[in-house]
Amino acid sequence: MIIAENLTRTYDMGKVIVHALRGVSLTIQKGEFIGIMGASGSGKSTLLHLLGLLDKPTKGRITLAGVDVKTLNDRQRTRFRLKRLGYVFQDYALVPELTVEENVYLTSMIRGTSKEEYQAQTYSILERIGLSDRLNHKHNELSGGQQQRVAIARAMVNKPEILFADEPCANLDSESSRNVLDLFKQINKEMAQTIVMVSHEDWHTEYFDRVIILRDGLIISDGKKSD
Repeated sequence: MIIAENLTRTYDMGKVIVHALRGVSLTIQKGEFIGIMGASGSGKSTLLHLLGLLDKPTKGRITLAGVDVKTLNDRQRTRFRLKRLGYVFQDYALVPELTVEENVYLTSMIRGTSKEEYQAQTYSILERIGLSDRLNHKHNELSGGQQQRVAIARAMVNKPEILFADEPCANLDSESSRNVLDLFKQINKEMAQTIVMVSHEDWHTEYFDRVIILRDGLIISDGKKSD
């Protein structure tokens, strides 16, 4: 599903070269719920952004679902992200002028899905996550946890092959965080959804099938969680 080979990522900050990743290799199988963890500055978000095609490595190779992404031009990368990948971020990124329903089906509209189909898909995923009664609400009428669940619904409505989540609970309290993680686990198990999630909270590991820990741009641990 995901193969990363010797990924490096450097940033030129004028007189200083920042080495965000220093040669990372990993394989993620279909249906795994992966946690990427590490201290601030360890490279975990950089790795997620590379795997999710939101950034390009300085060196190395990434294969997603059998596709060597180096062979894709910018337009093809954008299309690949839109059709085959889903994203959830810590800031929800909902469009304030749109209703819950409109926020969820926005990407389906961009893909050119028929109105009948995207409305049916939207209602189905909102019903699955318990927000079908909030179709016509705006984001400021929802709690933080509800807003993040809408963001998850938006990411899932097109049935992505891989769902990437970057610190999705960072702005939530413990109860809302657990609700969101319960939803991720439900999606993972019931839909065999591959999920790659960045987190800094130790208790989140109880949800992951496998935990990858980074330090200074290198993987220092990669294995099954401790029970």
